[in-house]
Amino acid sequence: MRTMLPLCFAALVLADCSGTGSGNYPEPIPGSITYGGQPRSKLTKAPVGSWFRHRFIDQFGRDVIETYVIQPDRSLLLTSRIVEPIRFRD
Repeated sequence: MRTMLPLCFAALVLADCSGTGSGNYPEPIPGSITYGGQPRSKLTKAPVGSWFRHRFIDQFGRDVIETYVIQPDRSLLLTSRIVEPIRFRD
């Protein structure tokens, strides 16, 4: 029984990691670089694992800042999104 407990724990941890979704990463929205699929041009000179930010205005007029990471196959992974509230001027 003692050997079964660590095995069951390992199975639970692995089952949690093997989901088919995108995990805890945000889904692309209109304006995202990866909205509608990966871009046609590949980032061939950027090192794998490097990251960059993309800033745009969403359909509601909010300022959006997204962070992307370059994957080994040269695709982009959207890792985070910050949405700024709309600021009204007097």
